[in-house]
Amino acid sequence: MIKYLKNENLKELTEKGTYLVDFYADWCGPCKMLSSILETMEDVNIIKVNTDIHQDLAIQYGIMSIPTVIFIKNGIEVKKIVGFISEEEIREILENIE
Repeated sequence: MIKYLKNENLKELTEKGTYLVDFYADWCGPCKMLSSILETMEDVNIIKVNTDIHQDLAIQYGIMSIPTVIFIKNGIEVKKIVGFISEEEIREILENIE
């Protein structure tokens, strides 16, 4: 399930459970490629954060390049991947952290 972050508190949203947080921008080619993969992964909790809108969060989470995917389990950052990542890699990471 994909949720686009609006005015919610990301820390509160990710307190319980496992989440994939996708930091992206609409103009980013690799971000669009990753989005097409994420849209098919209905069994994964996905939160998309537009870095053009949420620059403060991008700074807080140390986002230097996009796309950046952060895996968060029960409020704790478990893994950070910078750049495009395949569905197989995402699923492998999720299996190892759950």
